Amino acid sequence: MRRWRAAVSRGGQAGMTTAEYAVGTLAAVAFAALLIAVIKSGAVKSALSAIIQSALSTVS
Repeated sequence: MRRWRAAVSRGGQAGMTTAEYAVGTLAAVAFAALLIAVIKSGAVKSALSAIIQSALSTVS
C-alpha cells in the first residue's frame, strides 16, 4: 500500500487507464473476429474435419 501511495504521489501510473482498457478490449475483439473468420473458412474446416476423422479412425 505504501508503494502505491508513493507512486501516486510522484505522479507514476499504478495501472492501465480507462483508455488503455478500451484499446485493449477493442484489440481483443478484433483478434477474436479474425480467428472466427479463419476458422469458418473452407480450408480450415476441411483440415479440421480430416484431423478429427483421422483421430477417430485411429481410436476404433
